[in-house]
Amino acid sequence: QVQLVESGGGLVQPGGSLSLSCGVSGSTTTIDIRGWYRQAPGKQRELVATLTNDGSAVYTDSVKGRFTISGDNAKNTIFLQMNSLKPEDTAVYYCNVHAFWGANYWGQGTQVTVSS
Repeated sequence: QVQLVESGGGLVQPGGSLSLSCGVSGSTTTIDIRGWYRQAPGKQRELVATLTNDGSAVYTDSVKGRFTISGDNAKNTIFLQMNSLKPEDTAVYYCNVHAFWGANYWGQGTQVTVSS
């Protein structure tokens, strides 16, 4: 089992920055992929970024060049640095980890609102 707790959401003006963190506990040695997803009102949850154990990162096109995913080597924390935020980035952001044997674990979500 793995438990995830996000923090760092809030209200920011367009063009501003926010940093999200996700604390990971439990069977962290089983994790092979870490990631962030988001869900805007009335829309499906979508992938934002993923990070594999070898350090390879993948981003959805809409956040490339603005967001950066990172994590510590012990797989205890996942970060998402968000710069040049836009109103369309407004959503509930969820951290996610995938275990090598197929399970997915989710945090409770943190609200990010980009508005003037």
